[in-house]
Amino acid sequence: MAYNGFAIDEYLDAAEVTRQLDELKKSPVYSINRDALQGYVDNYFEKKCAKSKELIGEAKEIIPGGVQHNLAFNYPFPIVIDKADGAKLYDRDGNWYYDLLQAGGPTILGSNPESVRSQVIDLLNTCGPSTGLFHEFEYKLAKKISDCVPSVEMFRMLGSGTEACMVAARIARLKTGKKNILKMGGAYHGWSDQLAYGIRIPGTKGIQSRGVPNFVFKHTDEFFPNDLEDLERKLRKHRLDGGTAAVFLEPVGPESGTRPVSKEFVKGVEELAHKYGALLIFDEVVTGFRIGVSGAQGYFGVDPDLTVFGKVIAGGYPGAGGVGGHKDCMAYLGAGLDASGKKVHKALCGGTMAATPISCCAGYFTLCEIEETNACEKAGRMGDRLTRGLQESIRKYNLPFVAFNQGSICHLDNAGTMHYAINWKKPWEIPMILKETGIRQKEMQHMGAAYMAEGMITLAGSRLYTSAAYDEAMIDDVIARFDRVLAQCEKIEV
Repeated sequence: MAYNGFAIDEYLDAAEVTRQLDELKKSPVYSINRDALQGYVDNYFEKKCAKSKELIGEAKEIIPGGVQHNLAFNYPFPIVIDKADGAKLYDRDGNWYYDLLQAGGPTILGSNPESVRSQVIDLLNTCGPSTGLFHEFEYKLAKKISDCVPSVEMFRMLGSGTEACMVAARIARLKTGKKNILKMGGAYHGWSDQLAYGIRIPGTKGIQSRGVPNFVFKHTDEFFPNDLEDLERKLRKHRLDGGTAAVFLEPVGPESGTRPVSKEFVKGVEELAHKYGALLIFDEVVTGFRIGVSGAQGYFGVDPDLTVFGKVIAGGYPGAGGVGGHKDCMAYLGAGLDASGKKVHKALCGGTMAATPISCCAGYFTLCEIEETNACEKAGRMGDRLTRGLQESIRKYNLPFVAFNQGSICHLDNAGTMHYAINWKKPWEIPMILKETGIRQKEMQHMGAAYMAEGMITLAGSRLYTSAAYDEAMIDDVIARFDRVLAQCEKIEV
């Protein structure tokens, strides 16, 4: 499929990228050399980011870790951002950066676009941010999402993607009368107790979910990415212990496609879920309105029963979450009868600050602007250009790194940290794997620091989002900055 309004011109060869990631995982660790890293710390962070360092030091006295969001933890210390505009962020010390973090993915138009901001200001001059009662923009946003995404016949706004995943699981259990939830290993569906399972890398089960007792996962299981046989084995197994209520899927692969999956796999998941009477739940928190206005499901030609949204549907403003889907499923979020006249029980769902006027206003005008300006395709073209440039630098310096993208979701992997997996049939390997991923994750942080010192803010030093605010000259400048870092990489003794 050519772009045709989507962010993807030609879908990647998931098997080939996986092969490259396998080789990266086996290779020695390459990263920014230690002298260059220390130079960045001494000459950039210590000298040019002194105000950020001072404020973060004060914040640590009152905020655990000094910041309120995991995305803000950066080596050697978090940077304080005072201004966001288009493709750039500006810090407390007056330094500017290309924004490749994109607030974790939602700002497809770029940061703080005037076309949306002006509408939010008008709202604040009249209604205010929240009333606790219905506002017209709740309807306008829900109607816009339904018009764009064919599977979304009805939509319910919530406060976050985590909340939306929680509610989707409850709807699935009520609709199917079954107990178990199956999710793809390594995928992140928020931090609620039952879904904080098998996160970061496949096979981790509850290892990464400290504070959650193991009994909570009695009816949660994971299947291996890109492995339809493993999914069907799990579906068959769970027929004997309550059945499978839902299969959750990040459509481009776990962690926004960090471990990519094939088109055939996505279609196969849809078929298997329905074969075993489970609902298919698409987690489009990142891909929704980034791959296309009809989401990744529009690109893949899949009809999920429920879709989870987040981030973008409030235009980067707070209150960014929601769930939509077929009427017979969404009936479980209303009182009384479903479409066939059958009485249904209402799924437990709340949220005093869900669907506030400010979030619905921002979301509505953001989605209108994305659609009218063909922002998904533009951001995707920039992602393709960035990825080609990164691949050229990797070849030039003969590095084992892997660069690939799914439209405007780009990846530059120097360590293969997320490509490991835990096999519980070989428990003696688990400590080694956890140690190795810890070492490699540290080198991702070092690379992220080098990128930041060169004027680029990334997600964990390995994930890069482009937006429609970029143009070709900006992307070429970004490529040149990455090239300066990659030129200083070497094998690291760990």
